[in-house]
Amino acid sequence: MVSSTSENPMDGASTAISPRPIQDVVIRLAGNSQDGIQTIGGFLARLAGRSDQEVMTYMTIPATISGGPSIFQVRMGTGEILSAGDQADLLVAFYQDSYQNHIGFLKPGGVLLYDTDHVKPNPDDHRFTSVGLPITARTVEAVGGSSKDKGKNLFVLGLLARLFDLDVEKLTTLVKDRFGGRAEDIVRNALLAFDAGYGYPAEGLRQCFFRFDAPRVSAAGRHQVTLDGNTALTYGLIAAGVRYGAGYPITPWSSIMEVLRTELSKYGGLFVQTEDELAAISYAIGFSYSGHLAVTGSSGPGLSLKMEALGWATMAEIPLIVINVQRGGPSTGLPTNVEQSDLLQALYGSHGDTPRVVLAPKNVEECFYVALEAAQIARKYSTPVIILSDQGLATRIEAFDEPDLAKLMVDPAPDLSERPGDFKPYPLDAVTRHAPPGARIASGKYPTVSGLEHDELGHPSGNPQMHQKMNAKRRDKIKALGLELPKPEVHGDPDGEVLLVGWGSTWGPVREAVTRLRKAGIRTGQLHLRHLNPLPEGLGEIFSRYRSVQVVEMNDPGVYGYGQLAMLLRARLAQAHIQSIAKTDGLTFKVSEIIDGVNRRLAETAAQ
Repeated sequence: MVSSTSENPMDGASTAISPRPIQDVVIRLAGNSQDGIQTIGGFLARLAGRSDQEVMTYMTIPATISGGPSIFQVRMGTGEILSAGDQADLLVAFYQDSYQNHIGFLKPGGVLLYDTDHVKPNPDDHRFTSVGLPITARTVEAVGGSSKDKGKNLFVLGLLARLFDLDVEKLTTLVKDRFGGRAEDIVRNALLAFDAGYGYPAEGLRQCFFRFDAPRVSAAGRHQVTLDGNTALTYGLIAAGVRYGAGYPITPWSSIMEVLRTELSKYGGLFVQTEDELAAISYAIGFSYSGHLAVTGSSGPGLSLKMEALGWATMAEIPLIVINVQRGGPSTGLPTNVEQSDLLQALYGSHGDTPRVVLAPKNVEECFYVALEAAQIARKYSTPVIILSDQGLATRIEAFDEPDLAKLMVDPAPDLSERPGDFKPYPLDAVTRHAPPGARIASGKYPTVSGLEHDELGHPSGNPQMHQKMNAKRRDKIKALGLELPKPEVHGDPDGEVLLVGWGSTWGPVREAVTRLRKAGIRTGQLHLRHLNPLPEGLGEIFSRYRSVQVVEMNDPGVYGYGQLAMLLRARLAQAHIQSIAKTDGLTFKVSEIIDGVNRRLAETAAQ
């Protein structure tokens, strides 16, 4: 973003310098969770969305109630943004530990903004433009001593608005909206702190003024919306006609539950917070049996508790949506960190043969549309559908074109039409179609629904041949879905040295890695899987066009050296050149980590 300099911008006389044009910037805010740095980041992200800019955020928060060190990273601008950035252009350090722990993330030539009331940087480190500001003291001065240092996050927001020539009117509107429901003095103090940061004397910052290039215009001609992944999933469910659900709190699923509790009642629906995870999925199954497609969700530990009832839903062929917002495991593991280690749980977590559909969104926008697809599949094939999101997507904020809700909204009314006299809910030659309670059946013979194996009318059956046929029926509808899935598209080179395969939130970093590898002369393609069970057809032919297929995923390579998706693909396709680039550090992939992994694998292959 800026050229390297050893000059301290606080020294010397003020010189008028025109803002330097930039396409995008990576800002890392490092402090404590109590400092409201997530609030600043949220304001910046939402401003970007309202300004037709691209934006992506990344955050870490402590797992303890008492709080602790935390960061919020924002990458925003007018170019295409696919990852939160490998290095920061600007680091804001609130405390000494914030400086020490994150200075290594600031790129050479970047800008360090630090609070002189709490931070003493290394005076011999001339890699960066260092700017010290009395952030705490100026906030207290602006707001008043009774507020202590509360509001210094808004001081920094005002400062950033000045440095990057941000739209102050839109920002102050966001601030008023955020604090508008509170006491009048809180809103006043927030704006006082913001104004103090915005009005800080310019001579101390004369090398740090920038202006974004002109923003792109939406190809669809629609406004942008700015959401995190959990919120996008929630509104996707509502658009898909989901009006009922149940859940139990757990990080990072809980915000989906909280929004559903608020919003479903506005549409005549209901969301129940139950006493435990087993009760939650049981409620949801009951809602779905009544003819209303329902949702439940959790994170990995909660999904483990739901598995017995999920097996029941598979046996009874109940349409159901189950969301797993993955986090680091096993056990309670890393509650506030990201991982993709629940894939095998999603596919095989229950006892017995329990085929079900598994989908994974690649970004925040796709969280919305995956919810629509999950509902459509659950209804069409009368089956549970698991959506695998993750902590990175759950908390990440992105801007995307507002969905055309007038075309997408689904009528949630159950089908209570009369069934013919020969109605069978479990016909061996067709997909299951339940008759909700209240639907008349002409013969007067009403079917049963059970977790026991059953015949075509739902009556319990221990007949060996019937069990074999029903197992095949439940399996074959999943296979039929696989035949309907579109062939995955390859981005980049259609053949060559490397094909990078990913799923879930690895999409953006992998896409950037492909761009850089191709610029370096390595013929590289990207294939991203949204449908994890069943897998789409045609993968074998695509994989055979590359010397090396490397699967990028955030889980452990395991005893045999392969991540969970890589293992599944090797089992499915029996191709030995499928390899893994995997990690479990609780952090999202950096683009550089993927490139290093590719180069390492290519070197290993060349040495063989």
